[in-house]
Amino acid sequence: LHPPSLLHPAPTMAAVTAAAVSTSAAAAVTKASPSPAHCFLPCPPRTRAAHQRGLLLRAQVSTTDAAAVAAAPAKKEKISKKHDEGVVTNKYRPKEPYVGKCLLNTKITADDAPGETWHMVFSTEGEIPYREGQSIGVIADGVDKNGKPHKLRLYSIASSALGDFGDSKTVSLCVKRLVYTNDQGEIVKGVCSNFLCDLKPGSDVKITGPVGKEMLMPKDPNANIIMLATGTGIAPFRSFLWKMFFEKYDDYKFNGLAWLFLGVPTSSSLLYKEEFDKMKAKAPENFRVDYAVSREQTNAQGEKMYIQTRMAEYKEELWELLKKDHTYVYMCGLKGMEKGIDDIMVSLAAKDGIDWADYKKQLKKGEQWNVEVY
Repeated sequence: LHPPSLLHPAPTMAAVTAAAVSTSAAAAVTKASPSPAHCFLPCPPRTRAAHQRGLLLRAQVSTTDAAAVAAAPAKKEKISKKHDEGVVTNKYRPKEPYVGKCLLNTKITADDAPGETWHMVFSTEGEIPYREGQSIGVIADGVDKNGKPHKLRLYSIASSALGDFGDSKTVSLCVKRLVYTNDQGEIVKGVCSNFLCDLKPGSDVKITGPVGKEMLMPKDPNANIIMLATGTGIAPFRSFLWKMFFEKYDDYKFNGLAWLFLGVPTSSSLLYKEEFDKMKAKAPENFRVDYAVSREQTNAQGEKMYIQTRMAEYKEELWELLKKDHTYVYMCGLKGMEKGIDDIMVSLAAKDGIDWADYKKQLKKGEQWNVEVY
């Protein structure tokens, strides 16, 4: 987490030798030339012997320089801390999307919740090899007001790479139906979200992608993973948590700490709570979950309980985790949430003499601060 040294490395012995040889050669070549380059008088022709000596000197310099380059250490290739080996992106594009089938589509919010959220599963037959943390694009059926196909909309994948059925042949989404009233008092429905929420099992769905590397999981099975979500921003974290706690792998067993903060407006809007309860019962030492229900909960000062308000209750503990080089923060949801979290961390970092803005840049550079907001 500490910034790399700004000092330039000392020149290698090979480089010094090459420089010395180059200088000597240059002097020798100059000595062999009977007149300077800017002389306007006719210069006597060089003898054959002098010409050969010049060629020999140049050959020696070239050989020495090449040896110096070969001896210089190769630039170290950056190795990602994330599970990115062999990750596939943009296999399917808007002009040639993959056509899957809707296998399941169910509403996962209560009837009195402010808005509907649906969980849906599409068949892929293994043709969309995504990773946890990636997204897919969906193109709604029909055409827009100009008679052109609708543009794709990106959605974070809500299932692990194995899929909800465990056979690597499906992909799942968590989608909120967008309905709002515009300035003219007209009810407007989001094209793609309503298309998806209305899908019936057996219906075709045009899929693009997969896309994205920002939200890929860390390789380290002992990592501390702090997940911050609002609403349907829970999608990538459901995929993480299924891999950590519901699935078994020969080459991966999560032994770190997964700490989820989920912000929603009402308790009837809580998403996947039953699944998270099972995970908590299964791995109480490895999984923590804290909810922030803004319209029903308040803190000790009577303030509404937003996600940053809930996090503030654990701010010292969170700051201590953020100082560890195996802690990773992932944030997905509404754009405004990041500022609220910054406000918490500024004063905590300042106590340790650290500028939070600079420190966050270091975390980002080290792939430990990952944000996908909209």
